[in-house]
Amino acid sequence: MNTYFILVEPAVPGNVGAAARAIKTMGYSNLRLVNPCDHLSMEAKMLAHASGEILEEAEIFPRLEEALSDIDLSIATTAKIRDARVDFHANTELPEFIKAKGNSIRNVGIVFGREESGLSNDELRLCDIASTIPMVQTYPSLNLGQAVMLYAYTLSTSPERDKKLPEKSPNQNEFKTVMDRSKELLKRIEADRNPALYNRVLERIALLKEDDIHLLLSVLSRMK
Repeated sequence: MNTYFILVEPAVPGNVGAAARAIKTMGYSNLRLVNPCDHLSMEAKMLAHASGEILEEAEIFPRLEEALSDIDLSIATTAKIRDARVDFHANTELPEFIKAKGNSIRNVGIVFGREESGLSNDELRLCDIASTIPMVQTYPSLNLGQAVMLYAYTLSTSPERDKKLPEKSPNQNEFKTVMDRSKELLKRIEADRNPALYNRVLERIALLKEDDIHLLLSVLSRMK
């Protein structure tokens, strides 16, 4: 399984460097940046501290949509409870959540927002689920590098992190297929005219486990 850490419009080079260092220390290497600051500046490289290759090999995208195009399960991170979501999952729940998806996913993306404002409501809706780090005090919030470290550490404890699927697994990417076809169906019946209903249905579908994903896909595949 591949895990990608995606930073949306990071404004401080040092934070990008700290994030690169965090994911490398936890055994990860995939960093994606959406419309970033100068992530190869001296400040970024100094904070990366022996993780320069993570910065140099980072993939750059103009918009979050492009960064998520090949991601099967996308997890938005947020320190604020926004009205774009109803359910917010603690970061400590993610290993079991990912495990429950089984072989229906291959690529997982963890999405982090801007230092000052986080992810917008529209960006939260682009992701399958929303996650947060429970804190005793809500302010001051964690900075970007600290947040990346906590998620990287939490995910590194999961046995799923090193799971390898066969090159041509018959059920790989099933979760993404279910989500895409569910969106098509909801739009066909014009459920998207009620944004609250549309987003809530997708939010609940995102919670399905592997067996339920297979079952729903078998139904959706019969629809034309």
